[in-house]
Amino acid sequence: MAGRQANSPTVTLPAEPFVFSAPTEVLFGAGVIERLGQVTAPYGRRPLVVSDPGVAAAGILARVVDALGAAVDHVETFAEVEPNPSIETVERAVEAYRRGDCDLLVGVGGGSAMDVAKMAAVLVVHGGSVRDYEGIGKVPGPAAPVVAVPTTAGTGSEVTVFTVITDRERRFKMTVGSPHVLPRAAVCDPALTLSLPPAVTAATGMDALTHAIECYVNTAYHPIAKTLALEAVRLVGRALRPAYATGALPARTEMLLASTMAALAFTRTRLGNVHAMSHPLGAHFDIPHGLANAVLLPHVMAWNLIACLETYPRLAEALGEPVAGLSPREAAEAAVTAVRRLNRDLGIPERLRDLGVTADAIPAMADDAMKSGNVLVNPRRTRREDIVHLFEVAL
Repeated sequence: MAGRQANSPTVTLPAEPFVFSAPTEVLFGAGVIERLGQVTAPYGRRPLVVSDPGVAAAGILARVVDALGAAVDHVETFAEVEPNPSIETVERAVEAYRRGDCDLLVGVGGGSAMDVAKMAAVLVVHGGSVRDYEGIGKVPGPAAPVVAVPTTAGTGSEVTVFTVITDRERRFKMTVGSPHVLPRAAVCDPALTLSLPPAVTAATGMDALTHAIECYVNTAYHPIAKTLALEAVRLVGRALRPAYATGALPARTEMLLASTMAALAFTRTRLGNVHAMSHPLGAHFDIPHGLANAVLLPHVMAWNLIACLETYPRLAEALGEPVAGLSPREAAEAAVTAVRRLNRDLGIPERLRDLGVTADAIPAMADDAMKSGNVLVNPRRTRREDIVHLFEVAL
């Protein structure tokens, strides 16, 4: 289902059929973590809680275990998830699940922890290795139930059909896409994001913005997804700076809402060149996903601009740029300028070289990027030499 962007105040409305399904039950609001036991109760009584060392050190893991309360008979914890999580980490989580005789998983953290929980849920039911499920539609049936608890406002993994796991041997980030990896429920409590350091707030917030922008401008047709994406851009434009500067709960709340909305959108449309390129950066240089997206976003937006003269002006307006009286080209350029300015305000580096990326890796990273389905829906038609050029410009 692909459609061209049209002259409309928000989204394209050609006469094409589309489907919208949001089977993940989302419980959203400050304090809802206290209702976690009620949410998990229909799915089992012996959860494996999957998390990372930072979440454990912040006391959030203990808070989650406490919130399960009388709804569980036994809790097993696995807090070994790293950024850009590996196949080996998923395998250790599966071992912990089986060792504890668990019957559901609770993923607590950013996208990495939730992705490990989602992938482990597949393996404990269907067996095999992560590599067996690489691609779209390879999971043969329902996985073990997962309840997701995001502690960052960025990835939106709590509502997506994707899980991304790094194959260290190949230096490649694999995507597994299936409705069977969707969490059954998501408990989205913005109070759990209050302890995020400013740098993590910035990177994960830019991840959410990248999801929203790439979903909104790509060629996939889905008017509900496009509307959710544009509103997510508006929320990020309003809330990310105060979330970064003050960490106040109202801004945190809007950022978590933006993250979830953007993910609900892009899981139905895919993304674009930024994500095709950021996954190789994570695999080759272990750069956190949100940070890679943030650095790449303005460079890719500038390159895509000539294909986005209708959509970028709406993004500029959503990001708070005055566009009245501007030509379409000037208004489109204002969107790119707004993203560059936001990156600067958040202390995001301008170039990949500042993250330790070296030019010798570009050919291999370009090859990996071209394997991504995200390239196929990028608004400007993209060849391998274009990806090489974009890496060189961003470097």
